[in-house]
Amino acid sequence: MNRYLVLAVVAAVAVMFCATISHARDLDEVLSTKTLKVGTTGDYKPFSFKDNGKYEGFDIAVAQSFADRLGVKLVLVPTTWKTLMQDLKAGKYDIGMSGITRTIARQKEACFSQGYVTFGKTPLVAAAKAGEFKSMADIDRKGVKIGVNPGGTNEKFVRANIKNAEIVVFESNLDIPPAVAAGKVDVMITDSVEAVYYAATDSKLAAPMLDNLFTRSQLGYLISADAGRLQDTVNFMMDQMILKGEMAKIKAKYLHMN
Repeated sequence: MNRYLVLAVVAAVAVMFCATISHARDLDEVLSTKTLKVGTTGDYKPFSFKDNGKYEGFDIAVAQSFADRLGVKLVLVPTTWKTLMQDLKAGKYDIGMSGITRTIARQKEACFSQGYVTFGKTPLVAAAKAGEFKSMADIDRKGVKIGVNPGGTNEKFVRANIKNAEIVVFESNLDIPPAVAAGKVDVMITDSVEAVYYAATDSKLAAPMLDNLFTRSQLGYLISADAGRLQDTVNFMMDQMILKGEMAKIKAKYLHMN
């Protein structure tokens, strides 16, 4: 093979390789295409869930506010906790909005908006058994079943801290609270915001350890590391929503908090 043919083949392969690399859409592309693509799992009340096939929740309301402020159409893109980062890097969505915990592991691969809710891990249990679970020792014992969904920080926390109780995996996060209420599992360790929501909306459920959270974290919106202007604009819009009282109204509606 002569030298020029080799160079041509190398160039062709390079073009094909580059074509497979995702391109993060920054603010200019969002505005030029008049679409804001938001990735959401649809399985995490009260932030993102489906009601009669339609997405609802705190983050869905905020996403719509973002799109309205930018003057673009909101496009909701289904994702999962297991593929959250993979889908972002593949350019399937611009912003991840689904009650996503700000973690250093995720920050190493992408960027986050400012935090918008502070919370901690806590148990959700059947109301009739609330008195049985007052500490981690009460939870992590033989005979106790703990429900988790794969790929999120709930599963990571449970597998790091639970040594004796049985871990039961549910593919959908939405299936775990009903399983707790029905006695199929005893505990769901989740974010305190979710625990408060279920305890407030289902009399069969209780969150007995809200005054003694296992962790302290914040939720944020996930954005590509290459979309700096979009990240700045998201933070700017969040500040506007706070100043104008819109964020407080959405929190009161979906999170039962101001």
